[in-house]
Amino acid sequence: MKLDQATIAKLAAHLENCELEGQDTVKITDAHPDMDWDDAYAIQDEIQRRKVARGNKIVGWKAGLTSHAKMKQMGVETPVFGFMADYYAIPEGGECKVSELIHPKVEPEIAFVMKTALKGPGCHIGSVLAAVDFVMAGIEVIDSRYRDFKFDLKSVIADNTSAARFVVGGQPRPVSEVDLRTLGIVFEKNGEPVAFGAGAAVLGHPAAAIAMLANHLGERGQKIPAGALILSGGITEAVAVEAGDCVTLRMQGMGSVGMRFV
Repeated sequence: MKLDQATIAKLAAHLENCELEGQDTVKITDAHPDMDWDDAYAIQDEIQRRKVARGNKIVGWKAGLTSHAKMKQMGVETPVFGFMADYYAIPEGGECKVSELIHPKVEPEIAFVMKTALKGPGCHIGSVLAAVDFVMAGIEVIDSRYRDFKFDLKSVIADNTSAARFVVGGQPRPVSEVDLRTLGIVFEKNGEPVAFGAGAAVLGHPAAAIAMLANHLGERGQKIPAGALILSGGITEAVAVEAGDCVTLRMQGMGSVGMRFV
């Protein structure tokens, strides 16, 4: 690590305040170009600690950069990971207040709910499928706190991988009944299809993202607990939204889920 604890705490407070107040900022590596991956996750951990101390609960995790092409482009070998706090959750069909965000975008995702705990190292797709209770349709609202959505990878990890809001729903299905690779989706904005995809867009198999998360947490002495919700990563490119928009994710054999922006 390159940063001392005081600097980590200061940067975490700054980024979390930007999130809570809906204010943007320049990327933190502008002032700290030598910070490393451990520093980035330490800042994210401090943001999580601040939320828990305030009484929020951590309900799950999310994966980002879950396409091999994107990882190669960014020079990394695994996705990036963030946490999801309880107040990020929007009820199915509910409203998301744009005034609380900076420049929101939405991504269609497959959401996993864990039946048993999962801890790395050594987790693989089979380990994940054995530990999952069911999967659901999910939409993640990402909202980088960085000005004009411009950032580098260490800055975005520190910023909890742009996590902001999410909704899950539709018809939950056990993984034994779904081929997650060929699972097709249609993503709609204001009633018009804007993106199409299949589960294989996420690392070839979306359960691979969960395995990588378990191994990432295992390196840090942590695990994915039973009951946790995990968003496995965007199946398509993110779609910008504004007040007045409605988005719906239709997932093959699993119904649909949607939300409105007000």
